Amino acid sequence: MQSRMQNPAVILSDAMKPIQEVFKAVHSGGVDEQTLELVHLRVSQINGCSACVDAGAKTARKAGVSDERLALVAAWREAPYFSDEERAALELAEAATRLADRPDAVSDEVWDTAATYFDEKQLAAIVLMIGVTNMFNRLNATTRQIAGAWG
Repeated sequence: MQSRMQNPAVILSDAMKPIQEVFKAVHSGGVDEQTLELVHLRVSQINGCSACVDAGAKTARKAGVSDERLALVAAWREAPYFSDEERAALELAEAATRLADRPDAVSDEVWDTAATYFDEKQLAAIVLMIGVTNMFNRLNATTRQIAGAWG
């Protein structure tokens, strides 16, 4: 496999700085770093973005996520290794990524469960992480970025 071109945010370098600023804001939102990395990884798995799954697994590992949890994030509902807080964030990530899969994409139930564990600032960080990850997944999948090529 060969990429079609560099990531568009690299080619249009003025785009990368604001994206990095959003990531900086996300990490200042008070959400545990492991939770954010699990969200990033799950969204990337759903979207089939090999570059982000690869990078996300590496970043999650650096944040302290165990190999056991990394291996089972795709099956988090059936795995005993995730806290209720992480499960709420993962459920929100799945719903917000699969918008077209149901009429009420992010149901009140999903939102209310997440709001049980996270305050408004933390929810903002999680939603921004979901959104930026989805954006990068789409850039990478469209241009066929290669897993491992970014570092």
